[in-house]
This record gives sequence, structure tokens and C-alpha cells, in this order.
Amino acid sequence: MKTFTIQPLTDILSYAHATLKESDTLIFEVLNPDISRGSYAGEHVTIENKTYLYRSYKAWSDLGELLFCRMLTPTPLSDHTVAITYEKLDLSDSFHHSEEKEEKYGTASRFAALCKNEEPAFLSPYLRALRSVKVGEKKRILNLGINTGDEFDLIRQILSCEEYAKLELIGIDHSESAINHARERFSEGNATFYVHDINDLNTLDLGQFDLIITIGTLQSSGIDFKPFFMSLIQNYLAKEGAVILGFPNCRWMGGEMIYGAKAPNYPYSEMSIVVKDIYYCKKYLQQKKFRVTLTGKDYLFLTATKINPILRYNG
Repeated sequence: MKTFTIQPLTDILSYAHATLKESDTLIFEVLNPDISRGSYAGEHVTIENKTYLYRSYKAWSDLGELLFCRMLTPTPLSDHTVAITYEKLDLSDSFHHSEEKEEKYGTASRFAALCKNEEPAFLSPYLRALRSVKVGEKKRILNLGINTGDEFDLIRQILSCEEYAKLELIGIDHSESAINHARERFSEGNATFYVHDINDLNTLDLGQFDLIITIGTLQSSGIDFKPFFMSLIQNYLAKEGAVILGFPNCRWMGGEMIYGAKAPNYPYSEMSIVVKDIYYCKKYLQQKKFRVTLTGKDYLFLTATKINPILRYNG
């Protein structure tokens, strides 16, 4: 087994790439990060006259993600070293590769296995966005691309029964099986779900909403992003309404949420398109007198709330 002590991370990365070309598993010995908790990556740690470069478990986990590997539970090898083990992800195990059109995101798809609410990198910024818009004070909420309703379920979890019962929830998705499942999940009577093409919203006569949520939907290839977004704000958002937009910056493969969305014509994550879309939305909403924030990592959440000119003046 290869042992790394004071070798720089560039050496470890080269060794990892070379090994993973020939094997599905990578194992090496390093300093146990628990030995020197609070040190920064690259700090020298000397134990029994032997010097190591410190790296935390987070650093090793990040490396595994960059290598498209799953990090297994480290194994103690001595009083101060552990074995780090990486296992290649099955990159073919992903809904991204599905050629299904109508039910690519249906209940029988690989996408149905995802539960974004159980991923901290999704949950934390989405919760922050919901609290920022004061979701409990909204009356009508629209979610485009609702699928089976996870985003509504989180709202239901964080509000009291009385607060939740006062909401009118509208969810729209093109997947019939996903919408049927959502209808079963939300039987309280205040949620309505439509199987519908969101490019044709005007035929539903929806009215206006106090909060519009759409996560990972507006960037779909079948949507003309800018005109659709402008129409959404102009025609469906109430005067004092709020917006939560979720831009995916990740891929789902082999049971893992991997940071960095795949860009066309690039073999690696390239963020020009998502940054361009976010900047457009931010600038447009600011021109409409919204306060706009951007949070998150694997999912980037743009949250917009109307600026009250009286409060701004008095403040």
C-alpha cells in the first residue's frame, strides 16, 4: 500500500489518476486527520520524529468527489495513520443519460430515487431561501417543475399545521406519473397539481402568486429562457411577490450528488452558462425593484423579495 507523508497533493493526485486508470479502487495510507484536529491543509505535523502534511477528512472527501469516486469509511492502520479508500462511481447510473422524453423524470425513472431534501448542500440554502421570503406569510405559491412535490413537502415540514393550511399551492410538471404521486402525497386539500407544458401556462388561467418557485427547470432545453422568465415575472407574480430560482450546479451519478454541472463541449464543469443566466435574472429583478441574494453551492439559489420604498427610506 502506498504511504504519503510529506508529498504534495499534486503527487497524490497524479498517483490517483494513474491508479484509477487500471483499477476501480484506490487505497493509500496517510496521517489520521483526528490526530491534529484544527490544522489547515498542508501544515506540518511531526509524530515520533516523522513529519506529515496534514489534510482533513473534508479534503479527502473533496478529492474523492473530484475523482468521481465514493470515499469509504477510513480504516485505522496504526496509532496515527489511516487507509483512505476510494471506489469508482458507476457514471452510467444516472438519469442524465436517459433517452426517455415523456417520463425521464417519472416515478419509474432513476430520477425518482433522488431526494434533494436529504442532501445538506441542497437543503440548507433552500431552507434559507424559504425563510428569507417568509413563506408562512404567503397565500398563493406556484412551483414549476414540481415533480413529486419534495419542495412543497419541505414547506409543510417547517410550518405549523395552521400556517400550512392557509396556503394555496399549485404545482405543474409534464410527468404524469410524478404528478399522480404528488396528488397522493398532498391530500390536505390546499394543493393542486397539473400535468402540463409550462411553455403553455396561459391556458391554465392561474392568476398571480405571492411566491414562485422553480428549481432546475428553467434551464431545460425546451424552454426559451429569457422570454419565459420575463413573462413569468410580469404575468404571474403578484405586486409584492417573491421568487426562488434554483440553478443546478451538480450531477447525480452512482448514488452521489457531484459538484459541477456538465457543460456542452467541455470534459469538465464549466459555469459560463449558469453564471450568465443567474446574472440576467439578478439584473432584471433588480431593475424591477427586488432585493436579490444568491446562495448555495451544488444548487445556486437566487432569492428575490420586493423592496418596500417606505421601509428603505425610513431605514
